[in-house]
Amino acid sequence: MNLHTVSILKKTELFRSLDDEVLQVLAAHAVERNLARGELLFLAGEEASGLYVIAKGSVRAFRSGLDGREQVIHVERAVTTIAEVPVFDDGNYPSSVAAEEPTRVLFIGKKDIRAACLQHPQLALAATKLLAARLRRCAELVESLSLQEVGQRVAKLLLDEGQRRGVSTENGIEFDLTLTHNQLAARIGTVREVVTRALNRLQEQGLIMLDGKTVTLPDEKSLRSYLKI
Repeated sequence: MNLHTVSILKKTELFRSLDDEVLQVLAAHAVERNLARGELLFLAGEEASGLYVIAKGSVRAFRSGLDGREQVIHVERAVTTIAEVPVFDDGNYPSSVAAEEPTRVLFIGKKDIRAACLQHPQLALAATKLLAARLRRCAELVESLSLQEVGQRVAKLLLDEGQRRGVSTENGIEFDLTLTHNQLAARIGTVREVVTRALNRLQEQGLIMLDGKTVTLPDEKSLRSYLKI
């Protein structure tokens, strides 16, 4: 178990700089947990006692409004970490986190993380770099919500999905959209009806093709130009 856990920790941006001896200590304190799709890992505002390593699957970090609507802040996939912020600022979890699919995570307490940081400055530097990247992504989210129209946000999400999972065909970049319109709305800060209208407009303009759950991006360059309108 420890050797497998060590190999997972080695793949993360946060822990990859540590030597095997330190990783084995962290692995010995790691607690495994399996999540079903949609299962909550923790809620925003709960006391945070450590961070999680996503060993398999993916999770979304989000905040919920009083009306029940979600705003997805970011999605993290294996193999990476989540909930690093409260390990270092002693605050509560800043967002809720739930599994996007069947997911396995490893919990490591903040006392163990902090002890490793004191003994191994490279871990503290890696944490600083990771937190800085999180800050940049939050800034990009704020910019998108504030300055982009819904259609542009939808287009950006489709471009990202195409880049991550798409396959080149004679018709363009093709992929299956696994998100529902409600889930798309939560990702880009709107509601389902507006997402549906935005997808229809993109299709009418020839920027995307929809066939059930299959999305085709016939001209990636034109779609990127649409983001700059």
